[in-house]
Amino acid sequence: VQLVESGGGLVQPGGSLRLSCAASGFTFSSSRMSWYRQAPGKERELVAAIGSAGGRTTYADSVKGRFTISRDNAKNTVYLQMNSLKPEDTAVYYCNAIRGLAIYWGQGTQVTVSS
Repeated sequence: VQLVESGGGLVQPGGSLRLSCAASGFTFSSSRMSWYRQAPGKERELVAAIGSAGGRTTYADSVKGRFTISRDNAKNTVYLQMNSLKPEDTAVYYCNAIRGLAIYWGQGTQVTVSS
């Protein structure tokens, strides 16, 4: 099982980034996919989640209206479009997959929002 995140980096406040998470080794299309983040000294928190068919999404209040989660089941990939980024969005972003009792995590990608 692999979840490989990409797309992180350094961006100025107000900028945008698109994170991708490529999945392999499990049935992606039957899995609920999520993005979490963890800032230094803070607990890991849920940012956004999407159901297996892509029709149901959930967002943290802090990112509603700025971030959009989506998935492409043909490519086994989940995305996080992040707009209007703020310094407080700085964190390591992790991809997460849940299918039944199985939970998988990616290695994380760093997002830094700074001028």
